[in-house]
Amino acid sequence: MPHSTPRVLIAAILVLFTSLGQPAAARDGVAAAPKAAGVLRLRSAHSVQVTVERLKTAVQSKGIRFFDAIDQQALGKSAELKISPSTLVLFGNPPLGVQFLQSNRYAGLDWPVRMLVTEEADGSVWLAWTDFSWLAKRYAIKDKDAAFKMASAVAASLATDAAK
Repeated sequence: MPHSTPRVLIAAILVLFTSLGQPAAARDGVAAAPKAAGVLRLRSAHSVQVTVERLKTAVQSKGIRFFDAIDQQALGKSAELKISPSTLVLFGNPPLGVQFLQSNRYAGLDWPVRMLVTEEADGSVWLAWTDFSWLAKRYAIKDKDAAFKMASAVAASLATDAAK
């Protein structure tokens, strides 16, 4: 995949430029998650399983590396604990994400990117992810503003692709 890096960066830049000037909430229906500092969410029109598959497809179609999907409901069941359907999807773009690690190694606690697809008690399905501007503050990274904006735009784009 050595030739995919330019494609990933070009895709990320296109997503960023097409979304400039529009607040994320107005653009995509993205909003802060209740009871979770620094978490954004977007409602999906699909089941958890379908949303996860759509997210994986969106990640791969943009040339971003897919790492894993962890079925948290299955983990709960294996421990004889019941939770609603919930899957954690891990993915990333090392040329972008590693820049954050260069600024603060502890940022590795939040990379690769994680996106949670979960079903609420009312049956609604949501994609949730950590707000990159919150991560910049968490790790006191002040020298990567453009990279954080790019990561935010890409995450919102992926969530939107999976949710619609």
